[in-house]
Amino acid sequence: MSTDAPACIPRRLGRFVYPHRWGALLTVLAYSAAAYTETLLPELVGYAFGEGFTKNAFPLWMVPVVLISLFLVRGVLSFAGQYLFNWTLTRSVMDFRTALVDALLRLDAQVYTRLQPGTAVSKVVNDPQQILQLVSDVGMSLLRDGLPALAMLAYLFHLNWQLTLLSLVVTPLMVLIMKKLNQRVRLMATRSYDSQLLLVNKVDDLARAWRVVRQFGAGNYERGRFGAAAKEVLRYNLKTVTASALAQPMSQLVASIGLSLIICVALWQARADGTGVEAFSKFVLALLLLTSKLRHLSDLAAPLARATSIAKGCFELMDDIKETDAGQNTLPVPARGDIAMQSVRLTYPGANQPALDGLSLHFAAGCTTALVGSSGAGKSSIIHLLLGFGRPDAGRVLLDGADIETLTRDSLRRQFAVVSQDIVLFDDSVAANIAYAQPRDEAKLEAALRAAHLWDFVQTLPEGVETVVGANGSKLSGGQRQRLAIARALYKDAPIWIFDEATSALDTESERAVQQALAAWSGRKTLIVIAHRLSTIRDADAIHVMGAGKLVETGTHAELLARDGAYAAMVRAQAGEP
Repeated sequence: MSTDAPACIPRRLGRFVYPHRWGALLTVLAYSAAAYTETLLPELVGYAFGEGFTKNAFPLWMVPVVLISLFLVRGVLSFAGQYLFNWTLTRSVMDFRTALVDALLRLDAQVYTRLQPGTAVSKVVNDPQQILQLVSDVGMSLLRDGLPALAMLAYLFHLNWQLTLLSLVVTPLMVLIMKKLNQRVRLMATRSYDSQLLLVNKVDDLARAWRVVRQFGAGNYERGRFGAAAKEVLRYNLKTVTASALAQPMSQLVASIGLSLIICVALWQARADGTGVEAFSKFVLALLLLTSKLRHLSDLAAPLARATSIAKGCFELMDDIKETDAGQNTLPVPARGDIAMQSVRLTYPGANQPALDGLSLHFAAGCTTALVGSSGAGKSSIIHLLLGFGRPDAGRVLLDGADIETLTRDSLRRQFAVVSQDIVLFDDSVAANIAYAQPRDEAKLEAALRAAHLWDFVQTLPEGVETVVGANGSKLSGGQRQRLAIARALYKDAPIWIFDEATSALDTESERAVQQALAAWSGRKTLIVIAHRLSTIRDADAIHVMGAGKLVETGTHAELLARDGAYAAMVRAQAGEP
């Protein structure tokens, strides 16, 4: 995973703005024109206090006409600039979010073991808006105050270049002060962002685990944990604000030193040269306008530092390890479904022991094969490899004789339908969850619901199959959620079905109905069943007993009982026999 230096972050953010560069260019032109009108104000005031003050150079009614016209033009230009700026901003945010979602969809499986859902949500939904909003605020200040400041500086050089140069003697001191403050602001902004992500994750935990929290009566405990995390956010936010708040008074103090010196010299020049009030008023008014603009520009360090910190986190997500897909071949759909694992070894990063240790297995096409064993025996690691979520350190996995490493990930995964004990449903309708990412077929949808013993229940829902199930099926019971996941697998109609404790949350009647439906497909589908409830796999064509990543024994239910080995001991333990 690469991390961009802060200097690279503006360039990377610029990639999302570049497609909308015409909006940004027109924004700069609008604000440049508005900045030019800024210099007309001291010119008009100087003229009024000069020739216009002593002579009847123009009728008085021209004063409001000229001033109102000037501010009207400035208002139109400012409106156009702000609209074009936000037009560019909103489109850039959309492109940034799209790029983050694309990165999220391509992350390697191991990244998801350490990526908190709350962090992912914050980085994809909130952070792009916040980053570009902060940058836009800085950009808007540069356009509204920076361009007029440059124009006013050029005007000051035109009026009196000696005095203008004198005003710049305090610049090195101001740069030094701002550099020190910016370093402090950047450090505190980074810590504030990191602590805020921790707070997001705690809220995400509370929303997902509310049943556990209430079951343990842990409300006060969780309030305490949240309060501690919130105080960290508060502490770093206050430190950021403190460092940022020092910028303006410090810059103003330095500027006041230069300003007082310049006014004294200007008065001395005016008395020595005998120049009138017109030249003095022009210069002093322009200088005060420049100082006011610079005061606003001194507040830009904090938002830039915060935007840099947040953007760094987003780009870390974009640069994280991606799933590699080196396969070039495809299999026809449906494949036969014959799977062979040959001397497969797999060790997860950071693990001391291999999850699979030289494992050789065969899942015959059209047969039902069961995997049993204690937790950590390697059953889930087999599924992990079959679906291409990882690669073996040694050995091969073959599907219909083809090494799955030579197949594209999409071609491989199209052959599988998986139902896990960890059900994942989308906040969408029943029909959308079942026909997920596939063309909708009403007859096929009904058949899947009936086979999963869910049709009668769906008919009682207020909107039938169009009823929304809530976040992860929160409006359904545990058994209904699992049956809905089974219906989704049935609808996919893949040649290989994997059931990982898929009936663990079902009542006896529903389990029997699902077993009957699956039995109807026996001989036509390759079924891989992971089960702790051994009564559900008695009729399997083959049962593989796993232990410590190795095959302990294999055979049918009757053969393994007759062998009186590990499987027979497991059957007796579940039956309560000694």
